[in-house]
Amino acid sequence: MSMVDWELAVSIGGRVAGNGPVVTAEEAQGAVDELRAAADRSTGLVREFTGLAAAERTAPVLVVDRQGWVRANTEAFAVMLAPVIDRLQEKKGAPTGMSRAVGARVTGGEVGLLLGVLASKVLGQFDPFHEPAGRLLLVAPNIVHVERELNAVPSDFRLWVALHEETHRVQFTAVPWMREHLFGEIRALADTMDPGSLLEDGLQRITEAVRGGGGSVLDVLSTPEQKEILDRVTGVMSLLEGHADVVMDGVGPTVIPSVGSIRAGFDRRRKGVGVLDRVLRKALGLDVKMAQYRDGAKFVRGVVDKTGMPEFNAVWERPENLPSKAEIADPDSWVARVL
Repeated sequence: MSMVDWELAVSIGGRVAGNGPVVTAEEAQGAVDELRAAADRSTGLVREFTGLAAAERTAPVLVVDRQGWVRANTEAFAVMLAPVIDRLQEKKGAPTGMSRAVGARVTGGEVGLLLGVLASKVLGQFDPFHEPAGRLLLVAPNIVHVERELNAVPSDFRLWVALHEETHRVQFTAVPWMREHLFGEIRALADTMDPGSLLEDGLQRITEAVRGGGGSVLDVLSTPEQKEILDRVTGVMSLLEGHADVVMDGVGPTVIPSVGSIRAGFDRRRKGVGVLDRVLRKALGLDVKMAQYRDGAKFVRGVVDKTGMPEFNAVWERPENLPSKAEIADPDSWVARVL
């Protein structure tokens, strides 16, 4: 038996996520077709703006509903948690029998609940851990929901979202070492963990984070050694997210007539609405995600404005050139170290 009941996670996550906005069959098919076309169109636009060349269709584009996103991310969780689970299974005194079965269901429930909440918010995502080269996910019902909420031109908004997510696909497929580098950081994090505590006490810790509203799940689970690794990962993720934001803002005005109103409305939406939404964002680390967009974009713009895009692309040459969390806040220090 697996240490995590992944099918239970899929089932719970799908129920929590719900179905999204009501659309006709024709509207649904139109959104799917337009999102696929927007992703295809974005490949050349991203290449021209960034100078990064990624082979087309090396990673498939999947237009999914919320339940499809939950299943895809359950599969990604299974890959990411594999090093932790392997350690637990090798550990002397690891749970067996009934305790292991109960633990698997509890942990599967936690993962499902988390993914179910996120599934109603995510517009798109690049999953780098899917074999062999990752996959791009676009969540059609959420995109339709937000474009209606913003009163955006659907074709414009769909291309705008596709530009951001296609940039992530290019980052991982044009930079072949990035995928293994991130997985290596996950393995390093697993080596610092007490897997039994992580898998058995996770529900209590998550509950405490949500109830207290004073920190994210990552804050609760992190030791000083883990924080050092997470700081490195934060630097990388800030770079990736900020770079994608810079690309969509750089390309957008040339191909999306209403990009100005879309950006203004979307930035307002990113701040969250209502106390409950703010608490959930804090507890699930979504506020950290928003900071990554903001800080990473400031870093990319700072370097590009000073040196130019070709020189900035040195960041993709080798892992040693990636910015640290501190350098994200101080682009000049990265320039001095790398260029």
